[in-house]
Amino acid sequence: MKFPRLFVLSTIALALSSLAYPFEEENYPYTSISNGLIDTKIWIPDPENGYYRGTRFDWSGHIFSLRYKEHEYFGKWTNKNDEHNDPMGPAESFMANDKVLGYDDAKVGEGFIRIGVGLCEKPVENGYRVHHTYNILDHGKWTISQGPNWIQFIHELSDSRGYAYRYTKRLTLPPDEPKLLISHKLANTGNRSLNTEVFNHNFFVIDGRPSGPEFEIEFPFELTAVKDDLKNRIVIEDNRILYPQKMEPGMAGMIGTGLTGFSGNTKDNTFQITNKTTGAGVRSKMSQPLSKFHFWTIDTAICPEPYIQMEIPQGQFHEWTSEYLFFIYKK
Repeated sequence: MKFPRLFVLSTIALALSSLAYPFEEENYPYTSISNGLIDTKIWIPDPENGYYRGTRFDWSGHIFSLRYKEHEYFGKWTNKNDEHNDPMGPAESFMANDKVLGYDDAKVGEGFIRIGVGLCEKPVENGYRVHHTYNILDHGKWTISQGPNWIQFIHELSDSRGYAYRYTKRLTLPPDEPKLLISHKLANTGNRSLNTEVFNHNFFVIDGRPSGPEFEIEFPFELTAVKDDLKNRIVIEDNRILYPQKMEPGMAGMIGTGLTGFSGNTKDNTFQITNKTTGAGVRSKMSQPLSKFHFWTIDTAICPEPYIQMEIPQGQFHEWTSEYLFFIYKK
């Protein structure tokens, strides 16, 4: 199923209340890139002063502001005080089958790998905890370079049991296009295979508007929710996710479910979010076929979460690209 053409050159003034939470951006290291159409602000990885210092998500490429035609697409989505563990924007995380590299092999006090984060210390626990923030034994090596419309992050890390990688992420705003490209290359520089899955949480906070009937999320395939009870917070109609009403505030109202119905074709790794009140829209697609798809939302954020799988032998690498096309909707 093809998406409708929704691209028009109009600007809608925003005189609407916002649910986005304020924060003091000058307190943390960040940088900006722009192509004249899109302006962004991006957190810089920093183990001492960085905004995000958790161990679930890759530290690079967190966009806390992206503006196109006076519309905002990202921002702070939670009022929790744990600001160093709450990412913004396109936040990516690597793990496979609820496991991370080297965790099972590591003894208590030894390190395991979190790609894009560092070597984390294994404590006394019954199993890996996805949302737990672990002590980081080795932050690895970050190399960051930048031009006016691009920024590149390289993270290199190794452990004592043969895992090692060089991970490159480059964010580019192509000239004269309302697009963001995020290109990735994960190279195996160790002697053990890198078997992992990566997903992008995509914390969209579009114009600070509450998740509700003014939003529509559309896919190129007919959806089925893995979760039986969606509590009427979201409904699925063919290839769309809709909100019958505004969501209950805070984490108490959140809902998440796996989605099925996609094929092994790359064309299914696409989604589109449209706000029919402010006009802001975004269409995302990835260059790799889906391995899983998850959808998570609260009253302040809409998060389609595509997953891709990779197994990288010694000396090999895997490349993939995420593309975001921003547009203004008009009926």
